[in-house]
Order: sequence, then C-alpha cells, then structure tokens
Amino acid sequence: MGKFAVKATKAGFRFNLKAGNGEIIATSETYASEKSCIRGIESVRTNCASEIEDQTVEGYAKLKHPKYELYQDKKGEFRFRLKARNGEIIATGEGYKAKKSCLNGIASVKKNAPGASVEKEK
Repeated sequence: MGKFAVKATKAGFRFNLKAGNGEIIATSETYASEKSCIRGIESVRTNCASEIEDQTVEGYAKLKHPKYELYQDKKGEFRFRLKARNGEIIATGEGYKAKKSCLNGIASVKKNAPGASVEKEK
C-alpha cells in the first residue's frame, strides 16, 4: 500500500506519494502550511481517478479538469501532472524515457493514492 510522506522544507511543506516499495510516484508543490499540504493530499485522492490528456499526440482532445496531462519536456522525457478541478497542478511525476513507463506512473497514482496513509518525514 502507498503512502503520502509529508516533509517540512525551508520554504514550507511538500508531499511525495510513495508506492509500497518506497519509490516516489508523484510530488507536490511547496505549500505554505502543513494544513494546506494535507488539503493538497486530499485533492490528489479526490482527483486521482481522472482521465489522461495525451499532449504527445498531434491533435489531442482537450479534456476538462480534473485531468492528468501527459507531455514531453525539453529533454524529450515523458512526464505527467495531475490537475485539480480548478486547473491547479496538485502532483507531478518524474521524467520517464518511455511513454509506457509514464503511463505506468499514472496508473500507480490511481492505484495507490486513494488508500495511502499520511506520514510525516523528518
């Protein structure tokens, strides 16, 4: 089972969604308070079952929020970001060399986020 690891930083609070094996699946922005970070986690749980807007294909269909945006970065790596109903980015994935691996990352968020525990990290 996955977990949300909340960590205090110099700038505020962040969370990482980790799979059962400890690998980081998705990361949040930096929040000003721990309370707002926890709200971000709840937003990921609420929106993690969203559809995928594949921006790597020509003429892709634009989806309404909430959604995952699958895209390629400047290095050519595949990445995803989960956007809430209001269009805010609530979680991002790492860069993947293969599109299939990025899709597996999204599937892992969908699987792990709903029941993931919340733990504080030092």
